[in-house]
Amino acid sequence: MGKLLFILISAGIILFGCNPVRELKKDEALKIINKELNYPRVYDYDIFCSDPEHAKSLLDTGLESNGMVTVQKTQKLKDIGKPLVQFTEKARLYLLPTPDKDKALDVQKVKIADEEVIDLSITQDDESKNTVWVEYTSVYKNITPFSVLMKRNLNEPVRHRVKFSLSANGWILQKPVL
Repeated sequence: MGKLLFILISAGIILFGCNPVRELKKDEALKIINKELNYPRVYDYDIFCSDPEHAKSLLDTGLESNGMVTVQKTQKLKDIGKPLVQFTEKARLYLLPTPDKDKALDVQKVKIADEEVIDLSITQDDESKNTVWVEYTSVYKNITPFSVLMKRNLNEPVRHRVKFSLSANGWILQKPVL
């Protein structure tokens, strides 16, 4: 009888001592998303300063008339290979560090906006207790004058969906991100 009681107590400790399926909390999901997907992040754009098409788009979007850039509209033979686009002092606030390999190609990164997560919801996966789907909304803040180069409305929130799996080390974000 004593051995049976010992076995039952040991089995109970083993069964209840096992870590039950741990629920993913919103604040934990947000912390992981921010870390793994680099939120809040700077949304940037590459301007090819020697490309006539980029120069034309800067003219078409009104960035020259707004005083952000100057565009060389004609180029003499001796000027071939030199940048068509120059950034004004007014634009300096929005210029981002550009890698040396891009600088050699006359590429300049400009800030479009800051992107951050504002809301998320968690849905349990029907197939597995150790998998959840997280839908989150990101918004763009501090939108710069260079945002006119984008083909979409940055004032609208963007919905994203990612998958989390429970591992021995806790919840992990599955990649690739959908």
